[in-house]
Amino acid sequence: MTATALGLVTVVLAYLMGSIPTGLLVARWRGVDIRTAGSGNIGATNVLRAVGPFAALLVVLIDPLKGVVAVSVPTLLGIGPWWVAAAALAAVLGNCFNVFLRFRGGKGVATSLGVFVTIDPWVSLTALAVFALTLAFGRMVSLASVVAVAATPLMLLMLGDSTAPKVALAFALALVIVWRHQDNLARLAAGTERRLGAGRRG
Repeated sequence: MTATALGLVTVVLAYLMGSIPTGLLVARWRGVDIRTAGSGNIGATNVLRAVGPFAALLVVLIDPLKGVVAVSVPTLLGIGPWWVAAAALAAVLGNCFNVFLRFRGGKGVATSLGVFVTIDPWVSLTALAVFALTLAFGRMVSLASVVAVAATPLMLLMLGDSTAPKVALAFALALVIVWRHQDNLARLAAGTERRLGAGRRG
């Protein structure tokens, strides 16, 4: 198998890995169809509000592993950094636009964290700190997610190993996640976005 064919296989597998609907499966295990609860999103925030903290914790722990695996496979195969970046992006796209759920899905934040923890742990820790500080002050998961992901490319340029594939990946993930949060951003602009613990809207 050529390097190109192997790279394409890893990208397809990464997309399918990202498409495993963790939130849907965990919520169903607890007797809830998460697609009809709260905002209908299968991500951890809606699982927290609709199912509870234990179920949300499982999603938070499992979803990043999809990103870890997606990045680790092409890295171990040694097929090049651009293929690693492509597989990482594919995993997040699988989470956001799930082929098994008619291209609906989560918002890609946890899977993106798994991707960047594997690619650049230092930048990931810094992004987590930005997320935690924003969440502590604003108590809005959506706002904290958008701020952290938007800051990641800049932090990568300042603190990390800013190779072209990593920077391109960081910007691509930021665009995807900001796009997935467009409803939340509209509510933020209108002043109607719910704060963490304030209700059951995702």
